[in-house]
Parts: sequence; structure tokens; C-alpha cells
Amino acid sequence: MAKAHITTKQGTKITIEGTPEEVATLVSQLKYTGAQPGRRDNRKGVGRVPNNSRDKATPVNLVSNLIDGGFFKKPKDLATVKVAIEELGHVYPVTTLSPVLLRLVRKRQLMRLKEKKKWVYTG
Repeated sequence: MAKAHITTKQGTKITIEGTPEEVATLVSQLKYTGAQPGRRDNRKGVGRVPNNSRDKATPVNLVSNLIDGGFFKKPKDLATVKVAIEELGHVYPVTTLSPVLLRLVRKRQLMRLKEKKKWVYTG
């Protein structure tokens, strides 16, 4: 197994392990393209990091991630949703989460039911 240790101009240390052919290919690509990891180019579309709104930690995206993860298979009330989002490291008041859940109900990504004088949300 071949190994290469590369240090960029910015001080980033890169270790490449693999067959000699793989290591040689990657080293030549880095050398000839002038690629500098983590660096953006000011020209449009070249080397730019895409700005995916799905990756941002907004309340809508956090609740959507809970939906995708199967959190709403059983009915959950607003307080339970708030606690689940807090466990992910994001704190939002219920006054922020309530309209988010209602918006997802209107988009038919969630269903809302009334149980014991409380609204519960389920997928």
C-alpha cells in the first residue's frame, strides 16, 4: 500500500493511501489542476460550493428531516416535536414550530388530528 503526505500552501495536510497507481493519479491531479481544497473561485460556477437550502438548519428542514426519519409514524404533540428538535441541538419556541407544522399539514406531508383537546401530528 502506497502512501503520500501533502501539505498545501494554506497548511492543510493531506494523507493519501492506496495502490501506487491510485496515489500517483491523485497526486498528479492535485499538482496539475492547482486544486486547493476548501478554496472557492470568484468566477461563477467554477469551484463554488452549492448552496443547498435543504442542508440549512431551518425549522422547516429540521421537521422534514424528522418526517424522513420516521419520527411521525406515531402521533406526536407539539411539545414532543420541540424536544426532538432540541435533541438535535436547535432550540425553537413552540410559537415558531406551530406554523411550520401547520404548513407541512397543508402541503400534505403531515396529518393533524385532535386527541384529548390537543393537536397531534402524524405521517
